[in-house]
Amino acid sequence: MQERQGRIDLHMHSTVSDGTDTPMKLLDNVRAAGISVFSVTDHDAIHSAQILRGLLKRNDPLFIPGVEFSCKDALGKYHILGYGFDPDAAPLHVLVARGHSLRMQKVVARLKLLQETYGFVFPEEEVALLLNQYNPGKPHIGNMMIRLGYAASMDDAIDNYIDHVHVHADHILPQEAIQAILVGGGIPVLAHPLFGSGGEQIYGADMEKRLRRLMEYGLQGVEVFYSGFSAAQRSEMLSFAEKFNLYVTAGSDYHGKNKPVVLGDTGLPETGAYPDGLKRFLEELGI
Repeated sequence: MQERQGRIDLHMHSTVSDGTDTPMKLLDNVRAAGISVFSVTDHDAIHSAQILRGLLKRNDPLFIPGVEFSCKDALGKYHILGYGFDPDAAPLHVLVARGHSLRMQKVVARLKLLQETYGFVFPEEEVALLLNQYNPGKPHIGNMMIRLGYAASMDDAIDNYIDHVHVHADHILPQEAIQAILVGGGIPVLAHPLFGSGGEQIYGADMEKRLRRLMEYGLQGVEVFYSGFSAAQRSEMLSFAEKFNLYVTAGSDYHGKNKPVVLGDTGLPETGAYPDGLKRFLEELGI
């Protein structure tokens, strides 16, 4: 592998989950941003990987199939990224179908609680439009609230209303996501690892304990370079990656208009050699 492949962004979302760019538009934006290696990691969905296989051209950026599973257990919430898997792998399709079902149940429950708690009225045609989305989530509800005049912005909708109604629902366990990714031939990675439930941030001994537990399930990497991390946070996660010989990834968490994040903004330095964990990750994927 060459010492450096150029710009990398391994964490972004399309309209298959809660992004605003279609997979085709996202590919166009990746090309325009000069990104050399990318992955689309839609929430609980791998449909974008299947779509992009038919859109990529010979000289396009290198594409890595990706997914981001939303997980929860008794000890907290986790977002588990999967990379380089077979998009046709049956175990992944089973888990994706379950994740989709859980998301749809949660959306319906959230709408009901928002109506009961705040007196919002959601017209049938708006609800039908929402439920017709591939994998609707908080941003879809937020956009509907903005259209109906119940919120001034996405932050207002989520921070002041949606996050105040607590939905009790089943969740995918982190070990289930990790094992499905592994069986599908992929690499499981903990997304934005410092961020836990709500505004919780996890450091030091607590982070080490979390990583050790997830590694017992088969976790192989951590997202060290992330748009929401400071230099100090990146340094801490890089130290953990080196200590446990984990793969390193870099992602912006781009959502198009649904999140103020620029495509390609990962915090990964534009020059110099990649960290060893990132080089090993790309080599494992044959890049």
